[in-house]
Amino acid sequence: MNRIRSLALPIAVTLTAGALSALAAGTAQAADVNVARNGGFESGLANWSCTGGTGASVSSPVYAGSGALKATPAGQDNARCSQTVTVKPNSTYTLSTQVQGSYVYLGATGTGTQDVSTWTPGSGAGWQKLSTTFTTGPSTTQVTVYTHGWYGQPAYVVDEFSVFGPDGGGGTDPGPSVPGAPAGAAVSGQSANALTLSWNAVGSATGYHVYQDGVRVKTVTGGASTQITGLTASTSYSFQVSAYNAAGEGPKSAPVTGTTTGTDPGPGPGPAVPKHALTGYWQNFDNGATVQKISDVSAQYDIIAVSFADATTTPGAITFNLDSAGLGGYTVDRFKADIAAKKAAGKSVILSIGGEKGTISVNDSASANNLANSAYALMQEYGFTGIDIDLENGLNPTYMTQALRSLSSKVGSSLVITMAPQTIDMQSTQGGYFKTALNIKDILTVVNMQYYNSGSMNGCDGKVYSQGSVDFLTALACIQLEGGLDPSQVGIGVPASPSGAGSGYVSPTIVGNALDCLTRGTSCGSFKPSKTYPGLRGAMTWSTNWDAKAGSAWSNSVGPKVHGLP
Repeated sequence: MNRIRSLALPIAVTLTAGALSALAAGTAQAADVNVARNGGFESGLANWSCTGGTGASVSSPVYAGSGALKATPAGQDNARCSQTVTVKPNSTYTLSTQVQGSYVYLGATGTGTQDVSTWTPGSGAGWQKLSTTFTTGPSTTQVTVYTHGWYGQPAYVVDEFSVFGPDGGGGTDPGPSVPGAPAGAAVSGQSANALTLSWNAVGSATGYHVYQDGVRVKTVTGGASTQITGLTASTSYSFQVSAYNAAGEGPKSAPVTGTTTGTDPGPGPGPAVPKHALTGYWQNFDNGATVQKISDVSAQYDIIAVSFADATTTPGAITFNLDSAGLGGYTVDRFKADIAAKKAAGKSVILSIGGEKGTISVNDSASANNLANSAYALMQEYGFTGIDIDLENGLNPTYMTQALRSLSSKVGSSLVITMAPQTIDMQSTQGGYFKTALNIKDILTVVNMQYYNSGSMNGCDGKVYSQGSVDFLTALACIQLEGGLDPSQVGIGVPASPSGAGSGYVSPTIVGNALDCLTRGTSCGSFKPSKTYPGLRGAMTWSTNWDAKAGSAWSNSVGPKVHGLP
């Protein structure tokens, strides 16, 4: 019922149906709100309940802000996490969230009408939005919303959970306001190709965008400073910084100018990789293996793959952060000097892209360019002579090819490109890794497939071979050798010790037998290739640190074997 007040005497007014419609159309309706609490998990698991203690608040990966929910199914528990929200009767709500992982479900129960749910079979390493709607019954004031995984499946991650609709009176999370402009921007740490930019932190910010000469070049989280690399010597640059949070991006800071120092000779061309080469991964972290400096790595290794590059918030882009504290105070300057010394000794030191923090997706031209540009900047800064692709979440052969060819055009013929796919990745030439290797065959150095953590696989003769045997190494290497790669682009990747992998360790003697079988036709098992491949590049191990932990038994045995191949 609508009432009209008059300044005179009260009068009765009759409204037609058309007039009522017009009046309703002109009446402002209350905006929908998010009736879920702590939907961004910025306050841990407050307001949430997870079955069997399966849920945890994590800081990575996150879709936005600084927190997310990670829940792990266990046994007959599907890791269901839920909260009860206050709603209005006879109202429609939109339920949505960002998810990552295999078999993630989203739903609502107790709606008073039709309970709803939706799910995804898997979003891989990227984020995927799940969304559905529900309508409340005539007397419904509370609804339980939930997410869960599936039995026997890996953990899933959820962020930015929302239930938008009419305010039910149960309270909502206050929306953040756009942060202000950062103050105190300053430039320091000048070198020929890098500058360090710092600024005063903004309390409500979840991150910062850095602009170079008006173009956004970097996003920073977890700090109020960053190093800008890949710059030109003796050149002035203008920088600005903006803060952002869930409400959006705030205004930019006042511009600040920095100038790089004089000409830097740069990393220089890398040494030529020998005909037969030993590759070892060097750990930029302490996991119980021997902690090493680059200078500590055995001279048997011809290619040293620094593990690992770190992903950034820019799609495809990478960075590198030396774990100085974890490595006993290993400084960046000493690290760079050790790389230069290894290069002077004829070794190649490359940067590996992969591992827990290096999971990247290169699925379009922009991210391909970001990978090439950031990798080139790191090569200039640290003296790396190439990169290693060790992505275990798959890759897009079209855009990874674009990225590697772009990097090659910047570096030239001295660029070292290695790959370390899993055995499943090289079973067919139609796989993403195999396609990429063939696409860049003219610039590819070596593919060191990981012959471990894989169980049984098909060999090139169609028979199934179990890991841990000479047949497994030779029959699977045969797939690459007969699938289009040059023998110089094939290496055998194995753990340096039983501690280096979950399964698949073989003794250095078996590695030597496999090398002899493939290059000389001797020391074979039941499988013997139809021809020999004397140009085989060599062998790889995870890792130089586990090798050192075991007294360098692997490199002292396999190194001379590789270097003595025909």
